[in-house]
Amino acid sequence: MLLPRMGDGPQGLEPDDITADRPLESPAAWPTEQSDTLTASLDEAVSAAEAAFDRLQRPDGHWIFPLEADATIPAEHILLQHFLDEIDPETQAGLATFIRRRQGADGGWPLFHGGALDVSCSVKAYFALKAAGDAPDEPHMRRARDAILAHGGAARCNVFTRIMLALFGQIPWRGVPVMPVEILNLPTWSPVHISRISYWSRTVVVPLLVVMAHKPRARNPRGVGVAELFTVPADRVADWHSAPDDTALARLFRGLDSFLQLIEPRLPKSGRRTAIERAVTFVTERLNGEDGLGAIFPAMVNAIMMYDCLGYPADHPDVVTARGAMDKLLLRQGDEILCQPCLSPVWDTSLACHALAECGGPHARAMASRAAEWLAERQVLDVQGDWTWRRPGIRPGGWPFQYANPHYPDTDDTAVVVMALDRCGAERYAERIERGREWIEGLQSTNGGWGAFDADNNSHYLNYIPFADHGALLDPPTVDVTARCIGMLAQLGLDGKHPTVATGVEFLRREQEPNGSWFGRWGTNYIYGTWSALCGLNAVGIAADDPMIRRAAYWLLSRQNEDGGWGEGGVSYWPDRIAEDHCPSTASQTAWALLGLMSAGLILHPAVTRGVRFLIDNRNADGLWDEEDFTAVGFPRVFYLRYHGYSAIFPLWALARYRGMAEERRVTVPWGV
Repeated sequence: MLLPRMGDGPQGLEPDDITADRPLESPAAWPTEQSDTLTASLDEAVSAAEAAFDRLQRPDGHWIFPLEADATIPAEHILLQHFLDEIDPETQAGLATFIRRRQGADGGWPLFHGGALDVSCSVKAYFALKAAGDAPDEPHMRRARDAILAHGGAARCNVFTRIMLALFGQIPWRGVPVMPVEILNLPTWSPVHISRISYWSRTVVVPLLVVMAHKPRARNPRGVGVAELFTVPADRVADWHSAPDDTALARLFRGLDSFLQLIEPRLPKSGRRTAIERAVTFVTERLNGEDGLGAIFPAMVNAIMMYDCLGYPADHPDVVTARGAMDKLLLRQGDEILCQPCLSPVWDTSLACHALAECGGPHARAMASRAAEWLAERQVLDVQGDWTWRRPGIRPGGWPFQYANPHYPDTDDTAVVVMALDRCGAERYAERIERGREWIEGLQSTNGGWGAFDADNNSHYLNYIPFADHGALLDPPTVDVTARCIGMLAQLGLDGKHPTVATGVEFLRREQEPNGSWFGRWGTNYIYGTWSALCGLNAVGIAADDPMIRRAAYWLLSRQNEDGGWGEGGVSYWPDRIAEDHCPSTASQTAWALLGLMSAGLILHPAVTRGVRFLIDNRNADGLWDEEDFTAVGFPRVFYLRYHGYSAIFPLWALARYRGMAEERRVTVPWGV
């Protein structure tokens, strides 16, 4: 196998080079001599990782890796036990151990590994540990309390944390923005209809509206409170608004909230009864068996509390279903229990399928084929999900992220699965591929991009309501998802002249940052977005010398670390703090950068070889890679994720692609991702 020589990276790149209108410096041809050392190391690394995937594949062909969030999720599980007075000492102890070990050096709890204290996360973590029996005078509790008070105290929490505090009687309900359940009675043309918010917000909010209408008091059998976390007594706090925005629209919605605070108790009871009935119908239709409402933890918790408010007994079938789904998210790891925000088997399996397809060889192909069979059966073909509210008449044909979530398939999973099926058996899966393509085309938004779960979910004014201080109420089109969708369409044979593809490309052109990168909505961050965009644009046939591609490639080259890898942290989601984001290299982000550069035609660039060497040299004893960093995102600046599978899947994918292109002496990538 002929490989590029090892060489120095892009040393000396200046800011002007990132947008320079000149050719990229890269060898014009493959070297004539063989790099035996690198070839042997590369073969060994790919083989070892492939063997690890063989060990990890489930008997039915799929993979699933742990999915980790911050301390908020296990804290909410503990507090729900105390809300219901259904405390499981063993589960509580394992969750509490997880929380204690995630406490930061500053005394609080961060949203992602290595991050700074987040007040809302820290308040929930402290409250949960206190409920679990940690005494307030223990050193870790004192440090947490001091840190929270130094950041303004519990009064500075976000809305969802304040709702929890109100349920436990720690703050008055006036500290929570009004969201009357009666909004469920509004017609579809209403500017605040439930269809205008994202799927995850919808499934979380609908049962929560019922809870907020009842304003129950947690049973809280141990009488635990956190008055010590307030700088002034909670009943003396005058301003509960946590969103800093002071625009005219924000002030308007705050005024409306004040008005609703006055009139909500006087709203007609008949309208409330009707709205609650609609909420119960909505939730019960979407309980989703053992996979839960929306297949996400916060929605499951709110469904359980809703049923409790309505007087459902613990053995009611719907309550049993909701509780079982939530408990399915618990994963014991030694003496810790990880409460996962959701499960990711379709996403993990589809990505692993691509990585193994890159490996080649009969054993890797056999693993990928078994995975493809499992994926094919997960397609949603018979449920008209919530996406039909915006796109009626489109036939179902998408895939969910989780084992099952039929009302909420997503475009990202669907695009990646379709491309995997196309690689593993285009003829065998032709009908399923066509249904997936049809659904993806039908979910394109009018601006040319794709959101994750809905089309045209971009009523941005809703982010100004006081209830939406987390800024994650919507699901607008994003670069990463759009790139995957056009990459899928191109892999299936649609060229850049096809209207759907052409408008998708134009969306990506408009969204490119001035420095050449693209924002990454679902992965951290600009490395993820830039990799995604470059893969999609390459598949469509945008030439490597296109200025858009050239600027992106220069940006990636400029971000390479001295050790040959790439890294980026969650702080890059705060625009005013991007300059602080100088992060150590991670395996997954290095792989994204390499996949992006290869899609930009730069497999021969010395920086790519250095990145490959970084991955080869930083493996663990299992032949995979260790990574504590959170390189994925639920909601930027609010909720971050660590996919334990990313540090396994993407490095194998990058190394196998590099090896395959070198063996075939190719400088172009033929796939959509």
